[in-house]
Amino acid sequence: MFQKEAIVRLLRDNDPATVTLLKEQLIETGSESIPALRDLLALDDAAVTEHVREVLEKIQTDDAHSEMLIFAHLFPDRGDIEAAWWLLTRCFEPDAPIPKLRRKLDAWGRRLRMLVGRADSHRERLQVLTTFLAEDLGFRGNAEEYYEPKNSLLNDVIETRLGIPISLAVLYIIIGRRANMQIEGINLPGHFIARYERIFFDPFHGGRILSRPDCEAILARQRLKTHSRYFTPASSRLVFMRMLANLLFIFERAGEKQKHALVMSWLKALDRPA
Repeated sequence: MFQKEAIVRLLRDNDPATVTLLKEQLIETGSESIPALRDLLALDDAAVTEHVREVLEKIQTDDAHSEMLIFAHLFPDRGDIEAAWWLLTRCFEPDAPIPKLRRKLDAWGRRLRMLVGRADSHRERLQVLTTFLAEDLGFRGNAEEYYEPKNSLLNDVIETRLGIPISLAVLYIIIGRRANMQIEGINLPGHFIARYERIFFDPFHGGRILSRPDCEAILARQRLKTHSRYFTPASSRLVFMRMLANLLFIFERAGEKQKHALVMSWLKALDRPA
């Protein structure tokens, strides 16, 4: 209690240098100090609680960054892409209500499982999936703010119902899995799509079903010839690499050097010989 009172007194100090030094020392203590710091959030003092929130966010973010480096180094070809995405979210938005959002995904999965149970064919099940996610829940491509980092973070995609091709495709994968539907990611250059039982579709454009010529037209826009490797389901590790590569480009474009270097370190850990 004495220590907490001392921390509060120093956080109220009028000297900014004193406050900064204390916050740096608290951050260095790491996760061990999180319970005591959370107790201070109950204080009726806006300035103190703001400082405490900043310290907590920095500790949690640093922990997530370190965890991600190890996670990426060990991530297998068929690793859990949902776990990877939640960890990536924690790295940039440590206060995201992950348990609550997981429950929401579970509820959507249960609802989808009931709906697809009434379908008689693969195409009908796919139509049920795309109708549920694109029309009922309203998930769509964020063409207006395509290069926003939030399009790559699972909590933001869930809450805004907006994303980029790969984030929406992975969302279909993880919700489909909850309904016993095996959705696969297809790593087409320039536009990530998905496949269900050999039927290609485009989550970015409302789940539109794609014919082989449609896919070939996407390749043609990249000045690429059709090759069978482009239509092979992407491994979880390749999907994760592409998600990180998108963030790398976004941070480079925005001039955020620290975040760019961070994502580059994870990508290097992930991009290793099989």
